[in-house]
Amino acid sequence: MSAIKKAIFAGGCFWCMVKPFDELPGIISIVAGYTGGHIENPTYEEVCAHSTGHVEAVEITYDEDKMPYRELVEIFFRSIDPTDPEGQFHDRGETYHTAIFYQDEVQKEVAEKYKKELEKTGYFDKPIVVPIKPAMPFYEAEEYHQDYYKKNPLRYRLYYKGSGREKFIKDKWYRNPYDKEELKKRLNDLQYRVTQENATEAPFINEYDGHFEEGIYVDMVSGKPLFSSKDKFNSGCGWPAFSKPIIQNAVYDKEDTSHGMHRIEVRSSHADSHLGHVFEDGPRELGGLRYCINSAALRFIPKDRMEEEGYGSYIDKI
Repeated sequence: MSAIKKAIFAGGCFWCMVKPFDELPGIISIVAGYTGGHIENPTYEEVCAHSTGHVEAVEITYDEDKMPYRELVEIFFRSIDPTDPEGQFHDRGETYHTAIFYQDEVQKEVAEKYKKELEKTGYFDKPIVVPIKPAMPFYEAEEYHQDYYKKNPLRYRLYYKGSGREKFIKDKWYRNPYDKEELKKRLNDLQYRVTQENATEAPFINEYDGHFEEGIYVDMVSGKPLFSSKDKFNSGCGWPAFSKPIIQNAVYDKEDTSHGMHRIEVRSSHADSHLGHVFEDGPRELGGLRYCINSAALRFIPKDRMEEEGYGSYIDKI
């Protein structure tokens, strides 16, 4: 049985629904398009006129052996406001309604189970209203809509922020879901102070400053992959330095004006752990950024143990 499958998600403007899935292991392609309506091969103008019944959506072709469908569902929910039945952020009307379009009963079961789990977390004070529907014909959108965030990075960034999506995701999704007392038992004193209290460990004598073995570095709190050994370099700063996260959505930036300085803090997306800071003095040939990260916020998984510990899909990233 083939592990190559398709997943279809509608999350408002399809420009904003490509990037969250891009660069993930096992993703073969992401296509922006239209589905759920009653007209064949609709144009963007027809769909935006709210007369076709279609919603903007993305069709993802993926390898189930490398990227389980449940992870795709989680990423989808973490990219939207799942409590809004009338659209997404500044985009209103049927074109921007949310939905999960399942391909088979397995996908339906996974999506429904995740939705129920999310409702139990109490993350939101309003009902989760994302419908879960059987897949309908999917029509590819015009070429200028494909990979919009790559073709028009500035316009995309302005839209992503101006629409209200960026603030909502940071405020509602990038939060620490773990009990503080449980974390105090699970982490040592330094790990807790760094990840939960924004402390900084001593330079040069920390665990991973001079460490260059092949593997990945995961969030000490959530276990989610953060950085790859392929992107690690010796900056001479005394802390582990990386040119980029293993996938862009693994971390997020936050303005930091503490200690009388203006810096950009780096935090993990899934646990809201303090990781370190990012600076623009990295090697130009690697993109120019230096993610200066505390070792105490990381756990290293060597290449020969990645499969065993459930990170086998990320081997291509090192």
